[in-house]
Amino acid sequence: MRRTLLLLAVVLFGCDRKDAAPAPAAGTLTIAMIPKGTTHEFWKSVHFGAERAAKEFSVELLWKGPLQENDRQGQINEVETFINRGVAGICLAPLDDAALRKPVAAAVAKRIPVVIFDSGLKSEDYTSFVATDNYKGGVLAGEHLAKVLGGKGKVAMLRYMEGSASTAEREQGFLDAIAKAKEIEVVSSNQYAGATTDTAQKASENLLASLRSAEGGLKVDGLFCPNESSAFGMLRALQSAKLAGKVKFVGFDTSDKLSAALKSGELHGTVLQNPVRMGYLTVKSMVEHLRGGKVERRIDTGAAIATPENMEQPEIRALLHPEQAK
Repeated sequence: MRRTLLLLAVVLFGCDRKDAAPAPAAGTLTIAMIPKGTTHEFWKSVHFGAERAAKEFSVELLWKGPLQENDRQGQINEVETFINRGVAGICLAPLDDAALRKPVAAAVAKRIPVVIFDSGLKSEDYTSFVATDNYKGGVLAGEHLAKVLGGKGKVAMLRYMEGSASTAEREQGFLDAIAKAKEIEVVSSNQYAGATTDTAQKASENLLASLRSAEGGLKVDGLFCPNESSAFGMLRALQSAKLAGKVKFVGFDTSDKLSAALKSGELHGTVLQNPVRMGYLTVKSMVEHLRGGKVERRIDTGAAIATPENMEQPEIRALLHPEQAK
């Protein structure tokens, strides 16, 4: 009788899950994945891709990171916790390219390999680096802003946060691209948004206040922000000042609100990464290394520019709304 019931359960439940990956079994590899933060939409999409890879390759994935992207010590503590736990491998998006060198070296000393993703580390102690070509992404932003400005005008850039390698590369790429447009002048590029949307909005308000003209408009024609939170903070500041859409604005990354701003003409372009692919390839690379395979030292996950004109194209729409990519 018990055997009959067991067979019935397999028929009722097992057949409906033909596409489900097998759950990690006892003795399965345990991989820790530590993002810069856990609140931005970008990290949620990275997590989705990582979980998909974990299921496909039958490994256990432990996802844990600081709440905010300025908690260096919190991220260091997470690395140390996973070292002490004895995980098979650690995947890390360093929120500071220098501060995380020591804990990464400690992991490698314990024979725990590290795959770096999203943002670089000033160290060679890693198995693979899986990320967007952030410099190229910044170039895309600069070229697009120059294009929508007709190659002339004044622009300002609000930086993200000191120590963040990924955004520093985007910022440099943007500045290098803008420098090629001889009739465009960068009037401000030394202000920082900080780690959250709230700090970004305050920094944006301060920047905009310094750029207001006597007539109430702006002394600049274009703006650039290098990540999701800084772009959204600037968007809110522009909306509050009733300046949204009146200045050409290019951002980086996506969210529902940034996509809506792109559609309404309040945002004139945003550089898109592929966070689902990034999460997937990060875990895949770690698994292949742990199982004796050869992995590439540097894996570029791609970037594209979304505009009001191309945002409904299937390949752009999939990146603007990455959860749909599943």
